[in-house]
Amino acid sequence: GAGRIELCAGLVEGGTTPSMGLLQAVKQCVRVPVFVMIRPRGGDFLYSDREVEVMKADIRLAKLHGADGLVFGALTEDGRIDTELCTALLAVCRPLPVTFHRAFDMVHDPQVALETLISLGFERVLTSGCDSSALEGLSLIKRLAEQAKGRIVVVPGGGITERNLQRILEGSTASEFHCSARSARDSGMKFRNPNVAMGASFSAPEYSIKVADVAKVRTLNAIAKNIL
Repeated sequence: GAGRIELCAGLVEGGTTPSMGLLQAVKQCVRVPVFVMIRPRGGDFLYSDREVEVMKADIRLAKLHGADGLVFGALTEDGRIDTELCTALLAVCRPLPVTFHRAFDMVHDPQVALETLISLGFERVLTSGCDSSALEGLSLIKRLAEQAKGRIVVVPGGGITERNLQRILEGSTASEFHCSARSARDSGMKFRNPNVAMGASFSAPEYSIKVADVAKVRTLNAIAKNIL
């Protein structure tokens, strides 16, 4: 029932650029639009010249392998939208639609940032209302949607579940929403070494896999249809 997929790797880091092999495999399996995350690493959204070259190359490859849209965000060191870099990246993305991701939640002034994104030509902005979750940031999301007046789609995202979706949609007046709809699935490994981890201490455990939960997607979609 999902209307669109935001394809990412590295969900523990909030999403990074997926492999082109993954994009190809997904495009063979689904008919809904697939928007590809362009984020060369986790951490902040202040990018070096080398990282920018990687982002441009990834955008070109994603377009080549069937991306229906792109998702990225870039900020200046003082917490504003990096208009120069965004303009350059948007030029590489076109004619595909582009979403500015939750880098927006790290801006110094969200109202000013929204006007900047509109002037640059982004089709959507994903936000938790500059708070820890969309529910916590609900009042700001509503103000941003009112400010946008249809000039850009304000998409609530961050901690959305079947338990809070109705409240978020009704409270924000949003017409779209974003969520991972994931659950943990136990690994099929019989032999397990508890003394070794394949990443930093904050990473997901090796023997539990996060997967998109079909039942959750259907439930969320049904809730949204009732409200929208």
